[in-house]
Amino acid sequence: MLPIASYLDSTNLQPDAQWADIARLCQEAVFYQMAAVCVHPYWVNRVHSLLMDTPVKVATVIGFPLGANVLETKLCEAHQALQDGAHELDMVINLAALKAGDYHLLEKEVRTLVSLKVDHPLVLKVIVETALLTPPQLATITRLLGEWGADYIKTSTGFAARGASLEDLHIIGANRNSSLKIKASGGIRTRGFALELIEAGADRIGTSSAISLLREVEDDSRD
Repeated sequence: MLPIASYLDSTNLQPDAQWADIARLCQEAVFYQMAAVCVHPYWVNRVHSLLMDTPVKVATVIGFPLGANVLETKLCEAHQALQDGAHELDMVINLAALKAGDYHLLEKEVRTLVSLKVDHPLVLKVIVETALLTPPQLATITRLLGEWGADYIKTSTGFAARGASLEDLHIIGANRNSSLKIKASGGIRTRGFALELIEAGADRIGTSSAISLLREVEDDSRD
């Protein structure tokens, strides 16, 4: 298994975060060689400038946290984020449409953002908020996201009643195609849980507790 830091999208989506908080997030991600930092669109341009000479990717959120924006709004957000230097877009799918089974709308939403890859080497992660879905709904959207060209299915925003669970990952793993990766997020605060999710198939871990997880690793190495 790769070092746990390489799985981490270190996240700060707090509404009152200040630049000092975001800059520290970036500095920690570079020091520990994490996969990415995930921040609100407001910070993307400054984060891109800070990280441009490092391997750490800049991720931001689209349609966050409810997914209820119309497609045109999400597309505008995506264009601006990419112009500002984002490499990865974590888009909340239209959750009302998902619950209603309006897969035509969802397909248009996902394929429209996937089409931006023509001009940008972006990674698209689609947040489905597993806490709100039944197992059959999660299985169906997992299969469809693979067909529609999304790079990742992401479990959670962190704003629902719960975040990622091992059950979620088992359902996703049983229904995804080989090209669709998994980002587990929401409520991941310990190294042990992160490792369980990775063992269950997670390719990325989104967490606002990245440093705590890594300090657990450092503490264990001293014992």
